[in-house]
Amino acid sequence: MQFDTIVSLGRHAKTVSDVYIDFPADEHSAPDLAILREDARREGKRYSFEDVLLISEVVSTSSARKDYDDCTAKYGRYGIPIYLVVDPYAQEVVLHTQPTATGCIAAHTHKYGTGKLPVHLADGRTFTLDLDELPRPEPEADAR
Repeated sequence: MQFDTIVSLGRHAKTVSDVYIDFPADEHSAPDLAILREDARREGKRYSFEDVLLISEVVSTSSARKDYDDCTAKYGRYGIPIYLVVDPYAQEVVLHTQPTATGCIAAHTHKYGTGKLPVHLADGRTFTLDLDELPRPEPEADAR
Protein backbone atom coordinates (compact mmCIF):
# COMPACT_ATOMS: atom_id res chain seq x y z
CA MET A 1 0.00 0.00 0.00
CA GLN A 2 2.86 2.38 0.70
CA PHE A 3 4.14 1.80 -2.83
CA ASP A 4 0.67 2.68 -4.16
CA THR A 5 0.76 5.99 -2.27
CA ILE A 6 4.05 6.89 -3.95
CA VAL A 7 2.78 5.89 -7.41
CA SER A 8 -0.53 7.75 -7.11
CA LEU A 9 0.37 10.70 -4.87
CA GLY A 10 4.09 11.19 -5.52
CA ARG A 11 7.14 10.41 -3.45
CA HIS A 12 6.71 13.48 -1.26
CA ALA A 13 3.17 12.62 -0.18
CA LYS A 14 2.72 12.73 3.56
CA THR A 15 2.09 9.18 4.70
CA VAL A 16 2.86 7.48 7.96
CA SER A 17 2.89 3.88 9.03
CA ASP A 18 2.67 2.73 12.65
CA VAL A 19 3.12 6.32 13.86
CA TYR A 20 0.91 7.62 16.64
CA ILE A 21 -1.93 9.92 15.70
CA ASP A 22 -3.50 11.96 18.49
CA PHE A 23 -7.23 11.47 19.00
CA PRO A 24 -8.85 13.43 21.84
CA ALA A 25 -9.88 10.38 23.90
CA ASP A 26 -7.39 7.81 22.60
CA GLU A 27 -3.72 8.52 22.98
CA HIS A 28 -2.59 5.21 21.49
CA SER A 29 -3.62 4.97 17.82
CA ALA A 30 -0.93 3.97 15.35
CA PRO A 31 -2.70 2.85 12.17
CA ASP A 32 -0.97 0.60 9.66
CA LEU A 33 -1.11 3.43 7.10
CA ALA A 34 -2.36 7.00 7.14
CA ILE A 35 -2.40 9.54 4.33
CA LEU A 36 -2.15 13.08 5.67
CA ARG A 37 -2.93 16.53 4.33
CA GLU A 38 0.03 18.11 2.55
CA ASP A 39 0.26 20.83 5.21
CA ALA A 40 0.16 18.39 8.16
CA ARG A 41 2.64 19.23 10.90
CA ARG A 42 4.06 16.81 13.41
CA GLU A 43 3.53 17.74 17.06
CA GLY A 44 6.48 16.08 18.75
CA LYS A 45 6.38 12.52 17.39
CA ARG A 46 2.67 12.58 16.49
CA TYR A 47 0.19 14.03 14.05
CA SER A 48 -3.33 15.24 14.82
CA PHE A 49 -6.37 13.29 13.68
CA GLU A 50 -7.48 16.53 11.99
CA ASP A 51 -4.66 16.08 9.44
CA VAL A 52 -5.78 12.61 8.33
CA LEU A 53 -7.37 12.05 4.90
CA LEU A 54 -7.32 8.23 4.94
CA ILE A 55 -6.51 5.48 7.42
CA SER A 56 -5.94 1.86 6.50
CA GLU A 57 -5.63 -1.16 8.76
CA VAL A 58 -4.51 -4.61 7.62
CA VAL A 59 -6.42 -7.37 9.39
CA SER A 60 -4.52 -10.03 11.31
CA THR A 61 -6.04 -12.99 13.12
CA SER A 62 -5.73 -11.16 16.42
CA SER A 63 -7.02 -7.78 15.20
CA ALA A 64 -10.09 -8.61 13.09
CA ARG A 65 -12.75 -7.47 15.60
CA LYS A 66 -10.81 -4.30 16.43
CA ASP A 67 -10.18 -3.42 12.78
CA TYR A 68 -13.74 -4.08 11.61
CA ASP A 69 -15.73 -2.84 14.60
CA ASP A 70 -13.78 -0.71 17.07
CA CYS A 71 -11.74 1.23 14.52
CA THR A 72 -14.72 1.81 12.22
CA ALA A 73 -16.61 3.38 15.13
CA LYS A 74 -13.62 5.42 16.33
CA TYR A 75 -12.52 6.73 12.93
CA GLY A 76 -16.12 7.62 12.07
CA ARG A 77 -16.62 9.40 15.39
CA TYR A 78 -13.55 11.57 14.72
CA GLY A 79 -14.56 12.34 11.14
CA ILE A 80 -11.81 10.45 9.31
CA PRO A 81 -13.11 10.77 5.72
CA ILE A 82 -11.93 7.36 4.48
CA TYR A 83 -11.19 4.18 6.39
CA LEU A 84 -9.90 1.14 4.49
CA VAL A 85 -9.91 -2.33 6.02
CA VAL A 86 -7.58 -4.62 4.08
CA ASP A 87 -8.38 -8.24 4.87
CA PRO A 88 -5.89 -10.75 3.47
CA TYR A 89 -7.92 -13.68 4.89
CA ALA A 90 -11.17 -12.72 3.16
CA GLN A 91 -9.10 -11.31 0.25
CA GLU A 92 -11.10 -8.12 0.18
CA VAL A 93 -10.90 -4.43 0.99
CA VAL A 94 -13.75 -2.61 2.71
CA LEU A 95 -13.88 1.10 1.91
CA HIS A 96 -15.72 3.06 4.64
CA THR A 97 -16.84 6.62 3.90
CA GLN A 98 -19.31 9.21 5.20
CA PRO A 99 -18.23 9.26 8.85
CA THR A 100 -20.81 9.81 11.60
CA ALA A 101 -20.78 9.93 15.38
CA THR A 102 -21.27 6.15 15.53
CA GLY A 103 -19.19 4.91 12.58
CA CYS A 104 -19.52 5.26 8.82
CA ILE A 105 -22.68 5.34 6.71
CA ALA A 106 -21.20 3.78 3.58
CA ALA A 107 -19.13 0.60 3.24
CA HIS A 108 -18.18 -0.84 -0.13
CA THR A 109 -16.41 -4.18 -0.49
CA HIS A 110 -13.85 -4.76 -3.24
CA LYS A 111 -12.33 -8.19 -3.91
CA TYR A 112 -8.63 -8.80 -4.37
CA GLY A 113 -7.64 -9.35 -7.98
CA THR A 114 -10.11 -6.88 -9.49
CA GLY A 115 -7.65 -4.24 -10.70
CA LYS A 116 -7.14 -0.73 -9.45
CA LEU A 117 -9.40 1.00 -6.94
CA PRO A 118 -9.37 4.82 -7.18
CA VAL A 119 -10.01 6.43 -3.79
CA HIS A 120 -10.84 10.14 -3.97
CA LEU A 121 -9.33 12.06 -1.06
CA ALA A 122 -10.92 15.13 0.52
CA ASP A 123 -8.14 17.38 -0.79
CA GLY A 124 -8.93 16.53 -4.43
CA ARG A 125 -6.13 14.02 -5.00
CA THR A 126 -6.78 10.38 -5.89
CA PHE A 127 -5.06 7.48 -4.15
CA THR A 128 -5.13 4.38 -6.34
CA LEU A 129 -4.93 1.03 -4.58
CA ASP A 130 -3.84 -1.92 -6.70
CA LEU A 131 -6.13 -4.76 -5.62
CA ASP A 132 -3.98 -7.25 -7.57
CA GLU A 133 -0.92 -6.60 -5.38
CA LEU A 134 -2.28 -6.76 -1.82
CA PRO A 135 -0.88 -9.00 0.92
CA ARG A 136 -2.16 -12.53 1.27
CA PRO A 137 -1.77 -14.72 4.34
CA GLU A 138 1.35 -16.81 4.52
CA PRO A 139 0.68 -20.49 3.82
CA GLU A 140 0.80 -22.47 7.02
CA ALA A 141 3.72 -24.85 7.39
CA ASP A 142 2.94 -28.55 7.49
CA ALA A 143 2.31 -29.55 11.09
CA ARG A 144 4.00 -32.88 11.79
